[in-house]
Formats: sequence, structure tokens, C-alpha cells
Amino acid sequence: MIRDHVRDKSRIFPTEGEPEAFTALRIWHCSYRSLAALERFTNVETLVIASYPDPDLVPLGSLRHLRHLRILHLPQVTDLAPIAELAELRVVRLETLPSWDSSGKVTTVASLQPLAALPHLTHLQLFGVRPPSRSLADLETSGSLRSLRVTKFPRAEVRRFREATGINDAWAPPPDVEDWP
Repeated sequence: MIRDHVRDKSRIFPTEGEPEAFTALRIWHCSYRSLAALERFTNVETLVIASYPDPDLVPLGSLRHLRHLRILHLPQVTDLAPIAELAELRVVRLETLPSWDSSGKVTTVASLQPLAALPHLTHLQLFGVRPPSRSLADLETSGSLRSLRVTKFPRAEVRRFREATGINDAWAPPPDVEDWP
């Protein structure tokens, strides 16, 4: 089942019904103060969020079946460590708002190592999300990564990474959810 929240003005993320029945969840520019209640959606395989309100990714920690994750605008997040627990992830897209592109703003995360630790990660997009080192070296240890698209990294670093790994810059596939507009 699919659950879709778009521009909901409520301050509290709704969890009524049977959260464990949902396999896809979209939370798009809602006014929720926190997404801590995501822990009840234990069978979600696809999660798309725009405007992530929490200061960390801990609310995602119980989503053990998650295969596709997209977060657009995660300005308070500085640590990707909780993602390393999500061993079924295949696609990860972490992005700043498009309006940040022209201003040069980025979301700075401590390290990309948690992403490299994902055993099935095949597609990764980091648009405006990078470590202070501006390096992709942490991702070189990934044995499963097949495509990487990035912005806000030095061109020379992206070229060095591609030469060292052979990983291409193909777009990540969209979520496999038929009923979303």
C-alpha cells in the first residue's frame, strides 16, 4: 500500500491505521515538526521526503526493508551514520533544494563512509550534499555502487573518482511506485 502526504499543514505526522501495512511513503513539503513516527512504518520499501524536519536520520533506523530513499532538503542533518543500518538500500538520493544551487549552499555531512557500507547500494545521487573534505574517497570502498551523480564537488575530484573506480554518472532510477503522480 502507498501513503501519500503532500503539503499537509499538520504539525504532527499522522500514524493512524496500520503503518506496517504500507510499502511506499511520500512526505512532500509537509509542516511536520518531526518524522520520529516513521519507526512504525516497518515495511516501507520506498521513502520519498521533501523538507526533512529532524536534525538527524535516526527516525529512519527501523526501516529495515527500505530499498529506495530520496530526501530533498535535509538542512539540519550532519551525520549519515543511521543510513548504514539500512542494509537493503539500493538507491539513495540526497539533495538540497534547487534554489540552493545558485546560491552555492550545501548540506555538510561528516562522512560518506556510511553510504559505502551499504552492501546493495547501486545508485547514489548527492546534489549539494558533501563532506568537509570535498572528497569522494570514502565511496571507493563500496563493492556494489554502479552509478554516482554529484554536484558541489570539485571537478578534478569527480574525475579522479571515476578513473579510480570506473563508476558511471547515470541517473538513479525513479521509485518503483505506479500510483504516484
